[in-house]
This record gives sequence, structure tokens and C-alpha cells, in this order.
Amino acid sequence: MATNRTFTMIKPDAFGAGNTGAILKMIQEAGFKIVAMKATKLSADLAGKFYEVHKERPFYNDLVSFMSSGPIVAAILEKDNAVEDFRKLIGATNPAEAAEGTIRNMFAKSIDANAVHGSDSDENAEIEGNFFFSQAERV
Repeated sequence: MATNRTFTMIKPDAFGAGNTGAILKMIQEAGFKIVAMKATKLSADLAGKFYEVHKERPFYNDLVSFMSSGPIVAAILEKDNAVEDFRKLIGATNPAEAAEGTIRNMFAKSIDANAVHGSDSDENAEIEGNFFFSQAERV
């Protein structure tokens, strides 16, 4: 059964380029309600824990280094069919393959610096949201 919440991060590349406001505007215009949000900077240790599922993959160290290279904005979003609808809004992981008008098509620099993270399942949305936010930090 689909839930109505998902998790996202605006990554260091998009944050550093000053695209946070434009991305948040797109998210809200697509009907998502922000129920928790914070700007923070991940340490390499925290980034490693967040992406631990990828620890054995060849890109893991580069991913941890990139995600700890600058500030990010973490957010929990709410909308009917949140995970699937948000994945459509952000577009393909590789911005060269992302549909026109998607966040990654408009703001990503490369497959590695792809502007935003979006949960890929309801289960991961809950795990990822809980990684960053206590229940008291949610509206």
C-alpha cells in the first residue's frame, strides 16, 4: 500500500548553485506539502551511514565525499502517491535522460551531481525521513 510521504534532499551541487528556492517552489507547485525541512551539512560519517546500502558499490566513496562536500536541505514531503509522484517530478538519475521540465533536467550537472535525492520506495522514505527528523520536528 502506498503511503503519502516521501523524503528528499537537495544535494550540495544544487544548494551551492543557489537553486534551493527554485527547487522548493517546483515541489510545492506540484502539490507536495513540506512537513519537515532543515538545512544541514553532513559529515563524511553521517553521509556514509545514510548511503550504507551502497557500501559495496564502486561509487560509494565518491558519493560519501560528494554528499559531505557542502550543505544540503533535507525534507519530508506529503502528497497522495508521494514516492511515485516525486520520482516523476525529479526525473531520471542521469540528467541527460531526465524528461524536460523535471528537477534533474533543469538543475542537475551530471549523473553524480544530480541536484536531488528522492526515496525509491515507501519503506525507504520512512527510513530516510527518520534518519534526519524526530517526530517532534514534523508538522
